[in-house]
Amino acid sequence: MHKLLRISMACVMTVMLASGCSGTHGGNNSAGQTGANGQQEAGGSGGPNSTANQGGDSSSPPAGSGQEAGTGSNPGDSGTTPDDPVLKQLNQLTTEEKVGQLVLVGMDGTATSEETRELVQKYYVGGFIFYKNNIDSTKQALSLFNGIKKDNQGNPVPLWMSVDEEGGRVSRMPDEFVDMPTNRAIGRKDSTDLSHGIGQILGRELAGFGLNMDFAPVLDVNSNPNNPVIGDRSFGDDAELVSRLGKATMEGIREERVVPVVKHFPGHGDTSVDSHIGLPVVNHDLARLRKLELVPFQAAVKDQADVVMIAHLLMPKLDKDHPASFSKAVITDLLRNELGFKGVVISDDMTMGAIDKNYSIGKASVGAILAGGNIILIGHDYAKEKEAIQALTDAVKDGTISEEVLNDRVYAVLKLKNAYGITDEPAEGPDVDQINKDARSLLGKYGLK
Repeated sequence: MHKLLRISMACVMTVMLASGCSGTHGGNNSAGQTGANGQQEAGGSGGPNSTANQGGDSSSPPAGSGQEAGTGSNPGDSGTTPDDPVLKQLNQLTTEEKVGQLVLVGMDGTATSEETRELVQKYYVGGFIFYKNNIDSTKQALSLFNGIKKDNQGNPVPLWMSVDEEGGRVSRMPDEFVDMPTNRAIGRKDSTDLSHGIGQILGRELAGFGLNMDFAPVLDVNSNPNNPVIGDRSFGDDAELVSRLGKATMEGIREERVVPVVKHFPGHGDTSVDSHIGLPVVNHDLARLRKLELVPFQAAVKDQADVVMIAHLLMPKLDKDHPASFSKAVITDLLRNELGFKGVVISDDMTMGAIDKNYSIGKASVGAILAGGNIILIGHDYAKEKEAIQALTDAVKDGTISEEVLNDRVYAVLKLKNAYGITDEPAEGPDVDQINKDARSLLGKYGLK
């Protein structure tokens, strides 16, 4: 009886919401009480905005609705209205369901499994990231994605379905699709029309599969030619160029109602260590960052970026004790307070070597939430996924993550899902032939065939 009631309530909320206004790895790539890592519980500079876009019809893109999601204020405060559908949804979630929204996980294989079903039905994860080794063909990928969403249909919140689809060497799409050029090749053309068109093609490919989040575009300025991880994934070594083209790609993806995630804040372009393998140390101070690395991110924030991914970089002149991915100095003080970002913050994959070789994934995950983050990305290893979820659950139970902080972080996630109209409805599949035709036409126009 309880289960039937929950399903009924979920259906009602779905109707209400519908009517309301990471990289090369994995097969191809406020202030408050002190937490366990010694950092304060911190949020951003703004709170949920009662005038924010509550969604809309599918013909009009949400245009940066994540900027209005905000963190840092209790969702029950004056930043929301009593009839706020997102607040109502939040208040109906159990603690376990709220904790689930804090994580986005990966999986093994090319089909649903007992592990994926447990992540969905026991741990209520907020979403999945898929890598090249999860995708064999268009038909198989569509079956996988629809199968996972079907397993989630008894839950109250739909799933993020995400990939790293940057173009170039970081692509997860099946081989049936025309290859997209590298960002470096796009940068050499220096055309916002081209980069916008590329964003639209990427968005169409993902949307056709029912995918709703793309970890792109890369906004790193490739200032170090010996960088082992960025290179041609960057539009170039000029911050203004990266800003222009990155914003255009972001807007193109968003127009297809796929959430773009700009990365890797505060800038991975001047590193000599691949964070998939070890922890890079960047000794730049704020003056240098403001002149170069932060420029594209500031431009994206002004263009109402929805989600920012935080890199695994140790930046001693900002925070000598914590990598950027769980540093209050980076996430709250710099990104939220100085740059004014009020959207959703997600970590880079916590199973990368930069974290896995140096820190406990549980403590790092809790630290990221306390530092001002909303979502922890755990791209690999079922055991580590469960370890992170358990650590977050324990932190909520013992008060390390207060109820206020938990609600604040989850509210922003729910608000973004609502704004983009995310559902678990099955997708029909992309029109591969038409997308390829349009892609060839676009690339041909700029001599990139």
